[in-house]
Amino acid sequence: MALNNPTLETPVTTADKVFDSMLHAIVDGKIPAGSKISEPELAKQYEISRSTLREALNRLEKCHLIERKANVGSRVVECTIESLLEIYIVRESLEGMACRQAAIHMTDQEINEMQNMLKQHATAQALKDGIAYYQEEGDLDFHYKVILGSHNKQLINILCGQLYHLVRMYRIQFGMNSPRATRAFDEHSRIIDAIADRDGELAELLMRRHIAASRKNIEKKITQLNSDS
Repeated sequence: MALNNPTLETPVTTADKVFDSMLHAIVDGKIPAGSKISEPELAKQYEISRSTLREALNRLEKCHLIERKANVGSRVVECTIESLLEIYIVRESLEGMACRQAAIHMTDQEINEMQNMLKQHATAQALKDGIAYYQEEGDLDFHYKVILGSHNKQLINILCGQLYHLVRMYRIQFGMNSPRATRAFDEHSRIIDAIADRDGELAELLMRRHIAASRKNIEKKITQLNSDS
């Protein structure tokens, strides 16, 4: 059975609910990147104590969504191209490793669920039109499911606990449209085929190529924007 990611579980405590609310507001851009966080205003808004708020903020900091500095306060992280490319380099290595582990440890049921998930993705009109390949978070996200399928606690903690929502923040705020939409879906299909065949070496290679291609696509967009400006 796959390990759960605590940042995506149903909120229980008050701090959980505040964390979940702020997390989605930051990822979706409702709380703008780079904006200052006022603890008194948030405590009043959510009608909670400062200690409860700080518990939620500590968790947001661990997800790399906010930065906290002594005598300065808290701010939502800035979305920069440089940071995005750095994240993709880390993902290429670690998700490749997770993919190799998934080929070894993922259960037949988990593989079947992922194959069905891709069939569901294929019905999206934006993907059919080759415009965008948008995936809901958690159990409907291909990369998230592969990482959980690795059954490796350390990889899950780093990729799902620390980086997952930051990656989604970049995806949403930099735009989901991509000329790679159809190709990315086909790459996902080949990756799950390799996992189903229990070919860890091929699965890792395909995942690394997949993420590297996405990174190169971003770099190409940047080059075009710079040449147009």
